[in-house]
This record gives sequence, structure tokens and C-alpha cells, in this order.
Amino acid sequence: MKLTTLADILGSASAEAAMLHLYHYGESYGRAVAADFGVSLDSVQKQLDKFERAGLLICKRQGRTLVYHWNPKSRAASRLRELVAIYYESLPEEIHQEKLSTRRRHRAKDKPIIYSKP
Repeated sequence: MKLTTLADILGSASAEAAMLHLYHYGESYGRAVAADFGVSLDSVQKQLDKFERAGLLICKRQGRTLVYHWNPKSRAASRLRELVAIYYESLPEEIHQEKLSTRRRHRAKDKPIIYSKP
């Protein structure tokens, strides 16, 4: 599902989803992108691998999961991030709520869980 013309620039909807997800969260992994954007896991992993081979992203292993970050040493990565920011900021609020609202950080150890009533 193509959201912006960023998919045309990057070549695929899965590349667009990976870049928007990575921009929003700062770090990301294939399964999270696939789940949030409804694209295939295999295509997202191939795109993330392609961006890593190009030197735009770096990844580290956390358990069995490969977590990707922007490459801070790459000028091209910083320019790509600026380009993604333009498209990210032009997304409608509904897309932000629908695709990019999943909590990705751990809760504090003793923080109480507040349940809301439906």
C-alpha cells in the first residue's frame, strides 16, 4: 500500500514503510514494519538489508532480532533522513494514528498500568 510518492523514489511500498517506520521510532525491525504497515515481512527484510548494504543503515542483533538504526557516519543517510522527514510530516493524522501509534518502549519496572474503560 503506497502512502506517498516516497515509494516511487525508493522503488517499493515496503521500502517506504521501512523508512517511515525507522524515521518515526528511530530504530526498527522487520516484523514491526510488516505488522504496522501490512506489507510482507520478506520484502521488508530485503529492503532493510539493501539499505544496510548501501551504508544508510546499521543493524545490531538483540536476541534473534536484527534492529536497524540510521548510520550516523553516513552523509547520505542523513540526507535520506531529511527527505523521509518531508514525507513523514506531510502524512495525514489518520495515518499517524493507524500505522505509527504502537508502543515500542518497555514500561518502567514499577509503573502502574492504568486501564481505560471502553
